Amino acid sequence: MRMVLEDSLVMVVDLQARLLPVIEGGEQAVTEAVWLGRLATELEVPVWLTEQYPEGLGHSDPRLLEALPDACCWQKSHFGALDEVPLAEALAASGRRQIVLCGTEAHICVLQTALGLREAGYAVFWLDEATVSRRRDEARLARQRAVQAGAVVVSADMVAYEWLGRCDDERFKGIHRRFLRERASRPLSFS
Repeated sequence: MRMVLEDSLVMVVDLQARLLPVIEGGEQAVTEAVWLGRLATELEVPVWLTEQYPEGLGHSDPRLLEALPDACCWQKSHFGALDEVPLAEALAASGRRQIVLCGTEAHICVLQTALGLREAGYAVFWLDEATVSRRRDEARLARQRAVQAGAVVVSADMVAYEWLGRCDDERFKGIHRRFLRERASRPLSFS
């Protein structure tokens, strides 16, 4: 299934300031989430941030909040974001059925969110380079389990080019200048 711009929503799960120092690959995850969030905003794709127990883990990383001032932010106590009734109701009301998902910890909150989304009939696109845990093996196992449940593993480039769909219009040219060129020289690590 191809990602469709008008049907997509980006959900960044728990990339929180006090949690990130112990997360393997946390810096890259924030960088990738910021990049895709900025692109999504430019293309009018909603971006949602979740925060697990912010009193203890802090709020979303300041780089996310600065780069994505219009992102909708949800505080949660359940590990799976869809278990939060107001969030689930708002997502259903949005009409968006394709969720590009990333964040931390991959094997806890991101995985439980992915499983809940799949159970509710959403298409889940697991943004691999921005979905991390304290230990790389935990992230790898979470990705495998999400895929077994029907999630599709993607990169930010895949998302961008599927959303754009074509290269012969002004929108692509502007996005290419502002977003895609900067990625060409940046090394990435996948789980």
